[in-house]
Amino acid sequence: MDFENNSWIWEGVYHYPHLFGGIMLTAAVLGLSTSFFGGISVPSSLAYFWPDLGIFHKRKHGKKRIRVYMDGCFDLMHYGHANALRQAKALGDELVVGVVSDEEIIANKGPPVLSMEERLVLVSGLKWVDEVIANAPYAITEQFMDTLFNEHKIDYIIHGDDPCLLPDGTDAYALAKKAGRYKQIKRTEGVSSTDIVGRILSYIKDTKTHEDHNGSTSLHGERDNTNEAEGEKCQSKGLHLSHFLPTSRRIVQFSNGKGPGPNARVVYIDGAFDLFHAGHVEILKNARQLGDFLLVGIHTDQTVSEHRGAHYPIMHLHERSLSVLACRYVDEVIIGAPWDVTKDMITTFNISLVVHGTVAESNSFLNGARDPYEVPKSMGIFHMLESPKDITTTSVAQRIIANHEAYMKRNVKKAESEKKYYAEKKYVSGE
Repeated sequence: MDFENNSWIWEGVYHYPHLFGGIMLTAAVLGLSTSFFGGISVPSSLAYFWPDLGIFHKRKHGKKRIRVYMDGCFDLMHYGHANALRQAKALGDELVVGVVSDEEIIANKGPPVLSMEERLVLVSGLKWVDEVIANAPYAITEQFMDTLFNEHKIDYIIHGDDPCLLPDGTDAYALAKKAGRYKQIKRTEGVSSTDIVGRILSYIKDTKTHEDHNGSTSLHGERDNTNEAEGEKCQSKGLHLSHFLPTSRRIVQFSNGKGPGPNARVVYIDGAFDLFHAGHVEILKNARQLGDFLLVGIHTDQTVSEHRGAHYPIMHLHERSLSVLACRYVDEVIIGAPWDVTKDMITTFNISLVVHGTVAESNSFLNGARDPYEVPKSMGIFHMLESPKDITTTSVAQRIIANHEAYMKRNVKKAESEKKYYAEKKYVSGE
């Protein structure tokens, strides 16, 4: 039936829009062939006659959501892990993350620093993660790949451009690549768990070098001011050397990009947030529940060193800031927050409540030292928040120190692999 012979239809549409709308809906329900109306083009003016029917509108709700999967050990969580998951999420609509089991890590890499429970808390706390699978295998086996595709409805498996090899030298993602369901993201340069372990292990060498002098600096946060010059000398040797090159673009990628509303209850919490761990995630979660907007102050490297000792911080200011920004409970950070919470600062950021955890690296102000929370306390807006976990940066570092021989062996092996990667690496599109 050609267009000229359909003039009666268009006249009906013009004079009786509701009637014809009902007829077309009925036809659709009854499954009548659209060939009856063949050759009819739909003019844009029909949107005026049928504003509510939405017959010719594209059914966006019917689009299948793309689910992507990425796995990892996520031991000693850092901004490189967070950026990898951010990139993975950008390749789909929903991100499912597999956290490799302790047993698999031991078999393929050596002993993990963090427990499965701690690693799950860290991964679940990232703003880009939608679901988590615990005790995932290190290699994507055919059986596990079928589970991902059929039970978890995964469309693509994601991994970075750095090699992930099994003990026998084969590619851990070979099957996913063969199935055509593999996508690659760019590795975040400048940091790795191996690098962080190396920073901590370097303290052991330094401590042995200086322990015969007066042993003033330790990983317990204690400090003897008589040896302050020694500590500064240690830092000048580059023991805290970081290869991270911070850019404003990276900070924007991690940021929520939103400020608090005019009547929002702004909660403020500050600290070093060094070697970001499960204790940090839990205290930030609890702090966020006390208001509408969580503002986190990240102390400068110099401030942290002054209050905890020359060996701190392990992670540098921008590294620590990105780790905190990646947390789903955090709305904004102050990069380089002052030690004292002042009246001007409270007014500037419209802070309603200042909180501090009961478990911290050093609560020296509780023992008569200068109290950085004197002003919010005088204003009646300070709250001591019960810490859900007793983990600290020092306690995590001490796990590595206690088993330093095992970690040294592990690092030597990994260092060779990373050296080869950097020697052969090529630019891969991504961010």
